[in-house]
Amino acid sequence: MDGGLENEEEVMKLFEKCPICGGEVVEKEVEKLLKGNGNTAVMKVKADVCLHCGERLYSPEVIAKFEDVRKRLREGKINDFIEIGKSYQVA
Repeated sequence: MDGGLENEEEVMKLFEKCPICGGEVVEKEVEKLLKGNGNTAVMKVKADVCLHCGERLYSPEVIAKFEDVRKRLREGKINDFIEIGKSYQVA
């Protein structure tokens, strides 16, 4: 034994049950919309999603990525982002 994790899957799952409703959670790939300085970015990430209420539970690493993208949107550092369209607000 190398002192590592016995079951990596156990570590990946943050919650066995939803902290909101107690429902079962499963890992899914989801899209997250992030906004900053009038711009919007779409990220596909893995999250534990409650099958009962739909609550999404993100890992600390994913949350850190969200914060980085929001900061880059606010600062206009989006040169390596891929433009996929335009957004409009309807009054």
